[in-house]
Amino acid sequence: MIDIHSHVLPGIDDGAETLEHSLRVIRECVKNGVTDIIVTPHYMNETVYMSPCSENVKILNGLRKAVQAENIAVNLYLGNEIYIDDNLLALLKAKKITTLAGGKYLLIELPLNEEFPNYEEHFKDLIDRGFEVILAHPERYLIIQKDYEIAKRLRAMGVLFQCNMGSLIGSYGKREKKLVKKLAKDKMIFAFASDVHHRRGDVYWQKAYKKMTKFYSEKEIKQLLVSNPKKILEK
Repeated sequence: MIDIHSHVLPGIDDGAETLEHSLRVIRECVKNGVTDIIVTPHYMNETVYMSPCSENVKILNGLRKAVQAENIAVNLYLGNEIYIDDNLLALLKAKKITTLAGGKYLLIELPLNEEFPNYEEHFKDLIDRGFEVILAHPERYLIIQKDYEIAKRLRAMGVLFQCNMGSLIGSYGKREKKLVKKLAKDKMIFAFASDVHHRRGDVYWQKAYKKMTKFYSEKEIKQLLVSNPKKILEK
């Protein structure tokens, strides 16, 4: 399995606080069959979460060395979970933020409880410029919980959906669980990922996998956890 959304890069956002914490979570993920992890630290312009790519690369290299020293069989790649911003293209150009694994895929998040002005226009502009836009955890946004037509419109536009495995087991609440199930039933999801912060990796991968079998065949589950995420690593 390939995890395209995780907060295991230590000490730079609200995810893993220390190297040992990172290694503990990575070990649990690997135990559950994860072979590749894209680390996606938050980048929220004009907040405390503004670690630039140059710093993230240094930290990732240190984490890779530690993983190798511990004989943990996993490949690590750099990315960001980017909070929607009017200056996103400028941030990319300045190398403050990065695509997933150096390709064309951008993992973008919206405000959880309010609407960002013109976000659809931003997405369309990015897609027109050749980027593949992945919306992080659409099931968590109040605007989509209230209006499912937004999800349909975004998918029709070409926006890809990455849902959190924890949502399937109710980790974020009833509304999130209800919406992720609807997205699953309607085959709207491009990939599931952990979005792991402070919890053990097996919370997501074991329990959530069982829930997935209610909505998907084994072939479809492989598509969501391996084949589609693999496209990100290859592009």
